[in-house]
Amino acid sequence: MSTFADTFFKLNPDSLSLRLYSATATDVERALRNPAGDLSSLMALLSPAAMAYLEPMAQQAAAITRQRFGANVGLFVPLYVSNLCANECDYCGFSMSNKVKRKTLNQDELIQEIAIIKARGFDSVLLVSGEHETKVGPSYFEAIMPMVKAHFNHVAIEIQPLETPEYQRLAKLGVDAVMVYQETYRTQTYAKHHTRGKKQDFINRLTTPDRVAKAGIDKIGLGVLLGLDDWRLDALLMAHHLDYLEKNYWRCRYSISLPRLRPCTGGIKPKVELSDAGLVQMICAFRLFNPQLEISLSTRELPHLRDNLLPLGITHISAGSSTQPGGYQHPQTELDQFEISDERSVDQVVLALKHRGFNPLWKDWEGAWLTS
Repeated sequence: MSTFADTFFKLNPDSLSLRLYSATATDVERALRNPAGDLSSLMALLSPAAMAYLEPMAQQAAAITRQRFGANVGLFVPLYVSNLCANECDYCGFSMSNKVKRKTLNQDELIQEIAIIKARGFDSVLLVSGEHETKVGPSYFEAIMPMVKAHFNHVAIEIQPLETPEYQRLAKLGVDAVMVYQETYRTQTYAKHHTRGKKQDFINRLTTPDRVAKAGIDKIGLGVLLGLDDWRLDALLMAHHLDYLEKNYWRCRYSISLPRLRPCTGGIKPKVELSDAGLVQMICAFRLFNPQLEISLSTRELPHLRDNLLPLGITHISAGSSTQPGGYQHPQTELDQFEISDERSVDQVVLALKHRGFNPLWKDWEGAWLTS
């Protein structure tokens, strides 16, 4: 059966890059008149020429976001269950060669983490782990899912790529969404940063969303790690991926995450810096391109920037996050995957949302809706 790989390898990244950087003011103005669903328009809106149009882009993006999502901003929290990893990725604190303490939560520890998260009001949780097939593989998540699902209406996972039957089993146990980030769509850059382990397999990762969709998972999250390569081109290639998925698996919902490369143990410096203005441009461009797309913003960004980005297209944010297994019960920074920039408490984030006229949304999903 065909996958996005068949489409991807027909693209010419060098040609796309040339067109991207050759876009003119006229191209941007044309794109602003007809941005939705048009990859050529998105290319113009991601181009350097569009930096001069940030204000009209922001105004349009804010209006579309309010029209489609109202003043609602969904709140979620990551729950790291393990930092064991069998991959070597030079941008990640969990990389197998890094000398950090390794930890996988047992059921008692997981219950303690859940209790703290629930006490803070969350009903949407993202289970995160390093990629270790034997110790935190499908069987581990199949064992803990009933426990997690008993406490949260919406459960997403960000783990190693699986096969369709494994996703099907997790879907039956209550997994609502799968986040699988390509990190970069440039094959040579991908190979440079992934030097050991199964994550070296670019095509396997690229086709994971196909397998997720075929398993009947409700929502699929895409993302690139901004800074590994040219963020403009990576964003455009991710948009091609999104466009393919929406046309071929239209029953699924989609989200994107736009994390910038952050410091971590053994980490690297960005190849291409993404400025705050560039991040604004990217968020606005994707909102204009896809009005119904969910866009999440993590605690990698500073508080004032997160608050100012909210009106432009953000639909979901994390709050009070820990990026280490057991971190809500016993914070220990030596286990972190990356450094957090927004260290505000959940209550502080909620107050900031309300102060800016947003409605913090703790629950926007009910499992019974699938069978009603």
